Amino acid sequence: MPVLGSLAPARRRFVAGLLVLALAAAAAVVAAVVVSRKGDEVTPVAQDRPGPVLLVPGYGGSTTALQVLADALSEEGREAHVVAPSGSGTQDLREQAAGLGRAVDAALDGSGAASVDLVGYSAGGVVVRYYVAELGGGSKVRRVVTLAAPHHGTALAALAGSLGSTACPEACAQLAPDSDLLRGLNAGDETPAGPVWVAIWTEDDKTVVPPDSGSLEGALDLSVQSICPESSVGHADVPRDPTVIAMVEAVLDTHRVVAPGAEVCAGPEVSR
Repeated sequence: MPVLGSLAPARRRFVAGLLVLALAAAAAVVAAVVVSRKGDEVTPVAQDRPGPVLLVPGYGGSTTALQVLADALSEEGREAHVVAPSGSGTQDLREQAAGLGRAVDAALDGSGAASVDLVGYSAGGVVVRYYVAELGGGSKVRRVVTLAAPHHGTALAALAGSLGSTACPEACAQLAPDSDLLRGLNAGDETPAGPVWVAIWTEDDKTVVPPDSGSLEGALDLSVQSICPESSVGHADVPRDPTVIAMVEAVLDTHRVVAPGAEVCAGPEVSR
């Protein structure tokens, strides 16, 4: 460089050193961006060959309500399992996502299928998102359905967090609207490459506040009331509500994912 040639030797070495550091820093930034584009590493699975359905419970890990949905899917001929939480269901959602990853691998090994479908209820929807976005699930999951999930946080978690860690354990704190975990998931593509995404939520939700926190950009986004205006479904009843069950069955079909019609308002028995 002519400019460097005009400098004294010591000064030239100093400037050259700064240039090397600057280039190294730029290379590191580029590498970080490339690594963070997890969609580039994903190979989407076939949509016409569904495998097992794994249902992920919400905060606290209760599996009772989801078992109703799992039984309905089994009656439809799907292999469906509720994933029991690896801990209390109140621990770090990232740890819960790692546990989900182990359950996915076990289901694939046991069934011989190429992929699974995931249904995440409430905080379980956030667990599913973390698994797909950060733990390599995009190449193993055909469809994701989230049910009343606080994708953008809930004011109740923020309120509980203001009362201290006893009232709001780690998973609770991660469901506050300004949590690091949710900011990370929502900073880029909310529905990363791999599965087809569906977000189902209810306008009657008093746990996920505001209720449209259950909405997910890039997904087939459905409030229960957008299909069935007369339907009244609270947060706790979402996984066992007949209308929601019919909606889940419809979007987990082998056909292209589209919004179901009003036939689901009568529940699964009538909509079949």
